[in-house]
Amino acid sequence: MTTTVAPGAYAAPVPTRVLTARSADGTALHVEVHGPDNAPANAPGTAPANAPGTAPAVVLAHGWTCSTAFWAAQIRALSADHRVIAYDQRGHGRTPASPACSADLLADDLEAVLTATLAPGEKAVIAGHSMGGMTIMAASARPVFRDHAAAVLLCSTGSSRLVAESTVVPIRAGRLRTWLTGHILGSRAPLGPVTPVARRVLKYATMGAGSAPHMVEACARIVHACPRRVRHAWSNVLHLLDLDHAVRELRVPAAVIVGSADRMTPPVHSRRIAEALPQCVGLTELPGLGHMTPVEAPELVTGTIRDLVTTHIAMKEGA
Repeated sequence: MTTTVAPGAYAAPVPTRVLTARSADGTALHVEVHGPDNAPANAPGTAPANAPGTAPAVVLAHGWTCSTAFWAAQIRALSADHRVIAYDQRGHGRTPASPACSADLLADDLEAVLTATLAPGEKAVIAGHSMGGMTIMAASARPVFRDHAAAVLLCSTGSSRLVAESTVVPIRAGRLRTWLTGHILGSRAPLGPVTPVARRVLKYATMGAGSAPHMVEACARIVHACPRRVRHAWSNVLHLLDLDHAVRELRVPAAVIVGSADRMTPPVHSRRIAEALPQCVGLTELPGLGHMTPVEAPELVTGTIRDLVTTHIAMKEGA
C-alpha cells in the first residue's frame, strides 16, 4: 500500500532510484535511494567502497505502522550530499506482507538491503526509529551488518518489556495496564479515515503535546495507511520482544535519542539501552517530545546523523 502525505515538508521525496532487495525468505523489499547515487552495488564499475568523492551512505529503517515516508524530513535534508537509502519494512508501505513476523526476519531484511545497496566493505550510518531501532539491535551480531555499519542512531526504541512499560494507558503499572495496553496496541480494528478524533488519539499516544498540526497530520496519514492485519501481526512480535542480549552485541558507536513524553517507548528504555551499549556516544532526552522524534525534532535527528557520518565515516576516510 502506498502512503499519501499532504504536500509540504513531510511529503515523501521522489527517489533517485528504486530497487527491490530480496530477503532470505524471498520477500521483495521496496528500497529507495535518494541523493547522489553510484551504480548498483553489485554492478561492474561500482566505485570502490567509501572512495574519495563518493557520497557517504545513510540507511534509514522506519518503525511499526510507518513507511519510508516517515523519514521525509531527513531524506530532504541529507540527500543533497549523502546517498540516503530508505526501505519499507515487510508488510509496510510498498513491501508485501509475509506469513511470518519476527525480529530475526527484520534482521534478514536489513541485511538484504545493505547487500543490495552498498559496495563490498562500504560503511554506512544506520538509523532506526522504534521497530527500526529494534531491527538494528536484532541484526547486531550479523556479519553483513558488522561489515557495513560505521555507526548507528537509535530513535525512540526499546529492547524488551515494551507493553509492560508503555504508558499509553494512563493508570498505575501492573497486570491490568499491561493487559489493556496489549489489547489496544494489538487491536484488529481498522483505524479508518484520518478524522479530527483520530488525530487527537494519535497525538496523545505517539506525540508530544506541542506537536504542530502538520506533524500530526503527516504521522496520522502514514500510520493509518498501514494494513490492520500487518499492524496486529507485528504488535504480537513487539509484545514478546526480548533483544537485551542483542544490545550488548551492538559493537559500533551508537547514539540514542528519546522524547521525555514518549508513551510508546518511555525514556526508561533508552536509558537502559545506553547503559548496555558497548560504545554509546550519547543519550539525548528531548523535553516534551513524544515517540515520533524524527518528525517532531527533524533538525536534531538529521544533525545527529550528520555528526555520526562526519565522525565515523568522513574522518576515517581522511585519516
